[in-house]
Amino acid sequence: MNKPTNNKRPGLLKSLVSALVLAATAVLPSLAPAEELPSVNWRMQALWDAGTTPYEYEKHFVQRVAELTNGKFQIRLFAGGQLAPSAQAFEAVRAGAFQMMKTFDGYEAGAIPAFAFTSTVPFGFPEPDQYEAWFYEKGGLDMAREAYAKAGLFYIAPTVYGQEPIHSKFPLRSLADLKGKKGRFVGLASTVMAAFGVATTGLPTAEVYQALEKGVIDFADRGDLTANLEAGLGEVAGYVVVPGFHQPTTATSYVANRAAYDSLPASYKAALEVAAREISASLRQHILAQDAVALKQFEAQGVKVIHLNPDMVAEGRATAMGAWRKAAGDDELANRVLDSQIAFMKELGLLD
Repeated sequence: MNKPTNNKRPGLLKSLVSALVLAATAVLPSLAPAEELPSVNWRMQALWDAGTTPYEYEKHFVQRVAELTNGKFQIRLFAGGQLAPSAQAFEAVRAGAFQMMKTFDGYEAGAIPAFAFTSTVPFGFPEPDQYEAWFYEKGGLDMAREAYAKAGLFYIAPTVYGQEPIHSKFPLRSLADLKGKKGRFVGLASTVMAAFGVATTGLPTAEVYQALEKGVIDFADRGDLTANLEAGLGEVAGYVVVPGFHQPTTATSYVANRAAYDSLPASYKAALEVAAREISASLRQHILAQDAVALKQFEAQGVKVIHLNPDMVAEGRATAMGAWRKAAGDDELANRVLDSQIAFMKELGLLD
């Protein structure tokens, strides 16, 4: 028996072919831009010395950016001071000497007051998740970008982690112990500590060890516990004071030359932000895990660890708030940033 002929099949095949052609036409335009994305090579100066834990996480950052862009966006990493002296990195990136830096905003707070509050808030947010939430949930990221735009730079994202302890040559157990002492503090912490009678100096990080060793200063802020252990501060300061009320949470910043950033494809800009937020979380968790280890190692060196009573921090908050306003001065953006942070602290129950 002959098989019946299906007269509809040619029309069906023709329809399927037409549909496939249309689908391919729709897909190709979306694929073409990815194939045409340029190879980009940047240079970035880190905030820390090579071999330190924070520097290792900057290596993870540049590797992650490369992964997210299929290897087309390469960032060559340099240690702090390797491309330009750390104090000159801000101007070097702005001038285009290299495209990107990791920095601590507080270093430039004298020129741009808002930076005092995008780096740390002494006696403020006690937990880094609270501070990071201010950046991402309460408009802090946009205000930080607004502040950097005034300098012709682009603020990519913060790296937020916990306290930076105080390393001291004397036992510090009350706010009264601060009066008349000499200390190394930068940014807003310098203004706040001065309100408690401290003679402050903004020495570069690399000079903290020597200044403590020679007695130029009595106590100092420098970095997180692990970084300070690696720097040997236990050799020159007999006390570690925690929590670091002068810097209970810390934000360092990924910052790019504005013209270089603006020339990037949108997907490369997104890669920078994604990698930055991933590194913020991973470094914070690493530091949290390592703090207890570092404290035990300091104790093994003979350093005495002083755990301050929370009531002491609460006692100093009113004086600190006065210093916050002093640091903001009459700068509109700085006051807007500070008002936003105070409002969030009230929502969190940190302030009345």
